[in-house]
Amino acid sequence: MKFFRLLTPLLLAIVAVLCFAPAAWAFCGFYVAKADTKLYNKASQVVIARDGDRTILTMANDFQGEVKDFAMVVPVPTVLQKEQVRVTEPKIIERLDAFSAPRLVEYFDSDPCAPVYERELSAAPAPAASNQSARKRSSDDSLGVTVEARFNVGEYDIVILSAKESGGLETWLKRNGYKIPRGAKQLLQPYIRSSMKFFVAKVNLDKFEQSGYQFLRPLQISYQSPKFMLPIRLGMINATTEQDLIVYILSPQGQAEITNYRTVKIPSDANIPIFVKDEFGEFYKSMFQTIYTKEDRKVGFLEYAWDMGSCDPCSAEPLTPEELKQAGVFWLDDNSASNVPVSPNFRRPFPRSNVFISRLHVRYTRDKFPEDLIFQQTANSESFQGRYVLQHPFQGELKCQAGREYKQSLPKRFEQEAQTLAKLTNWKIQDIRNKMKLSVGNLRYSWWENFLSWLGLY
Repeated sequence: MKFFRLLTPLLLAIVAVLCFAPAAWAFCGFYVAKADTKLYNKASQVVIARDGDRTILTMANDFQGEVKDFAMVVPVPTVLQKEQVRVTEPKIIERLDAFSAPRLVEYFDSDPCAPVYERELSAAPAPAASNQSARKRSSDDSLGVTVEARFNVGEYDIVILSAKESGGLETWLKRNGYKIPRGAKQLLQPYIRSSMKFFVAKVNLDKFEQSGYQFLRPLQISYQSPKFMLPIRLGMINATTEQDLIVYILSPQGQAEITNYRTVKIPSDANIPIFVKDEFGEFYKSMFQTIYTKEDRKVGFLEYAWDMGSCDPCSAEPLTPEELKQAGVFWLDDNSASNVPVSPNFRRPFPRSNVFISRLHVRYTRDKFPEDLIFQQTANSESFQGRYVLQHPFQGELKCQAGREYKQSLPKRFEQEAQTLAKLTNWKIQDIRNKMKLSVGNLRYSWWENFLSWLGLY
């Protein structure tokens, strides 16, 4: 018996360590939903793994249509050979998306009439917001285009081009069967002036059919250059609406940020009404549009920043070392902290994994983002996540003074949640109140409850 008397406080202490809560009287919270890229109709995704001047860039293809019409033209700083290009599985990008997506978490208030020592042990402070072929050359003197390399990778035919003027490059692409939209000439010119090369891909229909894949796989390229940038202007050629771009930057250091546009953290750590649980996608889209408009539509947003050895709360299990390597992380070794086994509840309070993820969300148009994105790595390892909290009130009987005070505090708390939601989304406050049913009598004491309370009988 003495053993169990000693063991019980120890187990309660362990529970206190594993739990966290946004306010008093709250049990352990858990992850409910995530705002991943499926929310957006047109969301391009790019993974950039970079250490020093070495980069591995993975581009997810969101092409919709006949694969025979697919053509990708990407400015690159150097000539690429076959060994520097590969195809990878889309699941890797899906895993990064799920791991780093803004998330909704849920808490339940505990009984305010329970003994004080139990409440203190079961609740803990909220965490700070804290995730080859030989080189061939041929030239067309009249067009000023040189084929620097030509090879096949998976289901793609790849050529690497250099050009002297944009009109010649546009003509060469069209003559050689690449279907590119009108207006490419103007947007190609700045890259030619910068002496950049052009990575051009189209689908080899025979190989695609033989592969058995239904969708085009992401392309991954490796190169070395002091330029830490992402060309986005070519994506604006035939864009009729705003484009969403999610960039996952993996670094051995800390957060990455955009240098030629401001990087702003997405609003986070807000308590919002419980009904949002069934409308989280619409909530996040409205909130993002609101802050995007407020910032004059010309900033990049940080949605997540965290060492990939841990997460709290986790919307998906952290990536394994093998998955990180597939995502382009080339600096891992067998002694990486990421090799520590994942705990069952996805929480890993272990040493740094040597891989830090920054999730940047850019919504761009040609007039607001006239320049390509330029990034820099920083030593800032502060954790941050887009995190939104649902806090359920206690539903049992409340017959103590603390319980009466707790119940009296609820209307004010609910109204604050409504005001917060209206501010974040620009939704009408009365519509929010109606959905919350704030006028329901059980949120307030009736006249007879107040009378009995005054007499000390309730």
